[in-house]
Amino acid sequence: MNSIAVLGLGKVGTLAAQLLVDSGFVVTGVDMQADPDKHTHKVERIDVTDAASLGTLFADVDAVLSCLPYHLNIGVADVAHAAGIHYFDLTEDVPTTNHVRKLAETSKGLMAPQCGLAPGFVGIVGADLIAQFDECRSCRMRVGALPQNPTGLLGYAFNWSPEGVVNEYLNDCEVIEEGERKMVSAMEWQEKVFIDGLELEAFTTSGGLGTMCETYHGRVHNMDYKTMRYPGHFDLMNFFFHELLMREDREKAGRILVNAKPPVDQDVVFVHVAAEGHIGGKLSRKEFVGAYKPLEIAGRSRTAIAWTTAGSVVAVIEMVKAGKLPSNGFLKQEDIPLSDLLETRTGSFYTR
Repeated sequence: MNSIAVLGLGKVGTLAAQLLVDSGFVVTGVDMQADPDKHTHKVERIDVTDAASLGTLFADVDAVLSCLPYHLNIGVADVAHAAGIHYFDLTEDVPTTNHVRKLAETSKGLMAPQCGLAPGFVGIVGADLIAQFDECRSCRMRVGALPQNPTGLLGYAFNWSPEGVVNEYLNDCEVIEEGERKMVSAMEWQEKVFIDGLELEAFTTSGGLGTMCETYHGRVHNMDYKTMRYPGHFDLMNFFFHELLMREDREKAGRILVNAKPPVDQDVVFVHVAAEGHIGGKLSRKEFVGAYKPLEIAGRSRTAIAWTTAGSVVAVIEMVKAGKLPSNGFLKQEDIPLSDLLETRTGSFYTR
């Protein structure tokens, strides 16, 4: 695998494409609005909803990374499957992943959705902690992408796709509770979390576990994923979506929220993963806690959410190229060794 198409050159896609160039890949970026002069790789303006145009592009590459809004990924995956190339995406959308998984049953290349931060990196960390126990009774995964210097009562900035955030807040969430695999409502199970003395609140949001509940059902007694926010956010978003009925118009809800809380450059990504169980007959707890801030990469400052998301998928792609991951079929994030990911050129950013 030497050549790859990166679809969608927003902040994450632009950085992922640059990281792939820096890792030795031949990259073709695809974005109708992109300025070719601002990139170090080839850029094409192709309608990504046109299967014929994508098919022509995919005939000349070994893989595709979709950094597009989740609702466009099924069409891209179908064309990638037909072309027999590797497919990677960042989606948290469960129906999209289920569709990709079905394609993987007959794929010539690797089908690897959910390769971002959550799902993605957080699941890789969770699997690493679980593997350290003889018997694991719980694994709790928490991620928060936040402004470093919040303002207003929401204490938030939309540095991520508004469509994705709204879906996470409204779609049902899969968990394992007391050994039972089940679906629960989003924005429930509120709790406090402290990282370096900073108080945050966490609550259920959809998609962050990827395929982990299926993998660990019968092996881990309790498992859930929650988003972390600054205190007060939870109550206000419940009011916005449920009392004001904005859940009935998701597109409008996203527009209102982004207009009120636009992206910021100085952000922080908190990761808090904790597992409990028995090791050698003794009850133990293992934790992975990180607070990631913007980094300078390729001569530019990159937001924390951009590099933690792009870094995870590019590290996975590096591992596939190096033969450390399968070359076909469906890839679960929990099957990716954390130690190998951190040893890649791009994965090493997480240890800085």
